[in-house]
Amino acid sequence: MTSSLPGFLFAIPFFAAIAIPVAGFTNQKLCRPVALGALVLLSIVSVIGLSEAVSHGPLSHEFGGWAPPIGIEWVIDGLSGILMVAISIVSLIALVQAGPLVKKELSGRLIPFYSLSLLLIAALGGMVLAGDLFNLFVFLEIGSLASYVLVGVTGGRSLLSAFRYLILGTIGASLYLLGVGYFYAATGTLNMVDMAQQLPGLLDSRAILTGLLFIVLGLSIKMGLFPLHGWLPDAYTYAPNSTTPLLASVVTKVPLYAFVRIAFWVFGMDAVSVQIPVLVVLGWIGAVAAIVGAYLAIWQENFKRMLAYSSVSSMGLFVLGFSLGTETGFAGGLFYVLADTLMKAALFGVAGAAVYQCGANTVADLVRLRRNMPWVSAALLVSALSMVGIPPTAGFFGKWYLVVGALEAEKYFAVATILVTSMLTALYFFRMFQHMWAEEPRPLTEPRVLETPFPIRMSLGILTFGIMALGLGSDFVVGLIFESVIPEGF
Repeated sequence: MTSSLPGFLFAIPFFAAIAIPVAGFTNQKLCRPVALGALVLLSIVSVIGLSEAVSHGPLSHEFGGWAPPIGIEWVIDGLSGILMVAISIVSLIALVQAGPLVKKELSGRLIPFYSLSLLLIAALGGMVLAGDLFNLFVFLEIGSLASYVLVGVTGGRSLLSAFRYLILGTIGASLYLLGVGYFYAATGTLNMVDMAQQLPGLLDSRAILTGLLFIVLGLSIKMGLFPLHGWLPDAYTYAPNSTTPLLASVVTKVPLYAFVRIAFWVFGMDAVSVQIPVLVVLGWIGAVAAIVGAYLAIWQENFKRMLAYSSVSSMGLFVLGFSLGTETGFAGGLFYVLADTLMKAALFGVAGAAVYQCGANTVADLVRLRRNMPWVSAALLVSALSMVGIPPTAGFFGKWYLVVGALEAEKYFAVATILVTSMLTALYFFRMFQHMWAEEPRPLTEPRVLETPFPIRMSLGILTFGIMALGLGSDFVVGLIFESVIPEGF
């Protein structure tokens, strides 16, 4: 069905990103209201778009009056609609929370922070909505450029981390673009639907095999999949605390979306599991990534670095879930992506609040939260329980559906991986809480107020509620995924 909603989903944050420098030139205090107002509107339109796509089928928007495959097409279907809702709502919460942190860390850079954040969100939306592989690349690079700046904006170690991120991200983007070039040479089209119709007779082509290899490698770098995750730990550790909740919660999820879209909607389940066994290889890589990421997190003293390796582990679980080859595994993988989006926004929000309030950077420093930050401590507890997989949190139901999908596929190594990863996750969070509750707080060098500012408390409260609500409403969400998202071929 033709609709203008896909265009609006990109236009809202994009034009807000352009308007912020104009408004900020007059009064910097206008930057935050413009950004938050745009994201509120984006969240509403995203929910409407998902509702329309579920009720009436995919919504498409053709640009310039040129019909695909020649023209550019943007599409909202079940998968892209769910991702857009997650991106818009979590981005809104992350920017609400960032308000006090931005004033402390980036007091002279309010305009670039809010403008680049909106540009990043617009680019992520463009990737999710794009109906062809080249426009997906364009938005992938726009979002990456915004991410590089947001990571390195404070200089010092963050600038070095951003440079490493830029180098590896550029390699990933180049590999992806090379892969797209091979696909175009073999099929003569870039539109995903048109390409899907031509690929069944071309799967033996060396151009298609080479292109798929390049695309998988490029997107693996972008999503931080072990062992191509080298940029991620430093980027998340040294990025400003005002930006990490946004970066860690949504940025790596969209390249993962791109892989899922290409694998299951362009190639098809049979092609990537039997004829070109990409999913078999990625299943084992995901299992190793999940365990190694969780193991490395145990040994980290810096709290944000621990969470960064936790993100590496989570990405392994996502890939493992999508590679199971069952409807339940696919639904579990997508549900866990949604759960992790909330969990990482909350955990990195806690990390930022801990630094803002009492200078707590290390795991041992978190003992200070016990004394004067009950709201933050509660958010940390719920998020940690969800990461481990304790009911009734969203993390538990995500892992539950992954286990059920693995049992349906008779892939018992995947079941073992999920259980081992959960035990390792419990171990590094137990170590963290041992520091918090078994040690006496060290005296602070300067007086502190008793709680974090209201925007931080409100954001963490909403995220904590969301983690619980998503878990309790898992039947509805998974039912929606089964009804509107599962691709053909399972």
